[in-house]
Amino acid sequence: MSRFWSPAVHGLEPYVPGEQPKGQSFIKLNTNENPYGPSPRALAAMAGAGGEALRLYPDPVAADLRRVIGEAFGLGADHVFAGNGSDEVLGHAFAAFFRDKGPVLFADVTYSFYPVWCDLHGIPYRRVATDADFNIEVADYAGPCGGVILANPNAPTGIALPLSEVERLLRQHPDVVVLVDEAYVDFGAESAASLIAKYDNLLVVQTLSKSRSLAGLRVGFALGQPHLIEGLVRIKDSFNSYPLGRVALAGATAAIEDRAWFEQTRARVMADRDAMAGGLQALGFKVLPSQTNFLFASHPGRDAADLLAELRQRGILVRHFRSEKIRDWLRISVGTAEECQALVTAMGGILAGKDK
Repeated sequence: MSRFWSPAVHGLEPYVPGEQPKGQSFIKLNTNENPYGPSPRALAAMAGAGGEALRLYPDPVAADLRRVIGEAFGLGADHVFAGNGSDEVLGHAFAAFFRDKGPVLFADVTYSFYPVWCDLHGIPYRRVATDADFNIEVADYAGPCGGVILANPNAPTGIALPLSEVERLLRQHPDVVVLVDEAYVDFGAESAASLIAKYDNLLVVQTLSKSRSLAGLRVGFALGQPHLIEGLVRIKDSFNSYPLGRVALAGATAAIEDRAWFEQTRARVMADRDAMAGGLQALGFKVLPSQTNFLFASHPGRDAADLLAELRQRGILVRHFRSEKIRDWLRISVGTAEECQALVTAMGGILAGKDK
């Protein structure tokens, strides 16, 4: 606390990211990072983007990156906005579309950054309850509001709505922005990007952190009709007119262009996910159906926080959230096949009462 803080700062409860350990070596299944590494083409492009050119500012409009992203989705560059990770893009969207519009709606179990942005920008919000199995019911989002945020697939549950339900939500709210946060969409769900031409209130946000293995680069993007993209640009240019550096632009552009590497690595992640889910279910865990690069799992006979601690003693990190509705669950990122098997083996030992 400081007497120099603005009044709004005192009331903020910042988002807490997953642990990034230093020193001790862990099997790290707590932050949904991709275990298979970036595209070799992206690595080469980043290596070539350094040197003398770094004395110059980067392209402030990310023209090449926006062009290749647009081409990947059958859209023009004027339908694409690029920023420092999807978190920055989302933050700009909250400022551009949801202030002074009435309460924003999002699920009670979802990405915990959403209420932080609302508090930061003074935006009222309402959490809409998921059902007993953590499903989002679109009918529960009916009625007047200032906007809707849908993480699809949802985090931390991993559950995805079909595209028909996303479209139903868009039809329910034609006069406010419906933001679909697709950080994990490439691991088995349907992207709403195909609906952009049809709905002028749809903004789709994605990231290169997960399916392109570039969490350390911090690149995200939004897709929408040009009038929405212009709103994001106005916020960006009032905040930071050079959001992406030369290395990030080069690496992100090459990663989008390397479709073969993307398809190969996401297929491996999905296969490892399904194998790990089967292993946990065989141990008596309830595992929610996941279309992400993580699992949400609970054991009826064991406290989740205790499992978290015992796994850590065995050198494995997973994520636990303390909010009441999900306190019995663990979010487990998909690692390599060997790391996933190590997790299942460790869980088996814990449940059997074996020493590490």
